[in-house]
Amino acid sequence: MFIDPLYLLLFFGTMALSLFASWRVKGAYARYSQVPASSGLSGAQIAQRILDLNGIHDVAVRSTHGLLSDHYDPSNKTLVLCEENYHGTNVAALGVAAHEAGHAIQHHQLYAPLRWRMAAVGITTIVGNIIPIAGLGLFYIAPKIAIPVLAFCFGVVMLFQLITLPVEFDATARAKRILAHTGAIAPGEETTAMSKVLDAAALTYVAAFISALGTFLYYVMHMVGGRSDEE
Repeated sequence: MFIDPLYLLLFFGTMALSLFASWRVKGAYARYSQVPASSGLSGAQIAQRILDLNGIHDVAVRSTHGLLSDHYDPSNKTLVLCEENYHGTNVAALGVAAHEAGHAIQHHQLYAPLRWRMAAVGITTIVGNIIPIAGLGLFYIAPKIAIPVLAFCFGVVMLFQLITLPVEFDATARAKRILAHTGAIAPGEETTAMSKVLDAAALTYVAAFISALGTFLYYVMHMVGGRSDEE
């Protein structure tokens, strides 16, 4: 069975980038979760305070198991923090909580990129289920059909990851501004540590976009190359 060296390079390259991004965020979190916030507030408390300050009273703040499983669920209007960040009073916990609160503010203010991402979730989920079928089955049965299908699927994933970038970057920027404004994070060492955690987390989204873009371009190149060979 022939395996394209370019595909192997892409596969291992993007895997290395993803692992590096994951290592960065876990390392930053582990280090700066040891830095206590002088305000003494917990992640849950700062999240609730941010929601209240922005007139958001229909979003519940809840805890869940799983380190760094924090997220904002717009469909249920729930801000979910892992137990470490929900109860934590360190700068990493407050940074993550403020970031997720930033998503709640985006939702409340009808922030356009968040609305685009919410609208794209359905089709992205569908193509995510198609990719294994096309890649493992259809590719060997009918490669001329599989390649454009895979190009389309990874194009959708790439666009979803592209839309995700401004959503995440904006939430991070909001978190930094809000934490400084409320005084929950003190200037200097605390602010620097919090910023490093959030900046490291942002790298994971950049890595996901680069991975999707690279795979999309790979299949587009093969699709265009296949058409050229037929002419």
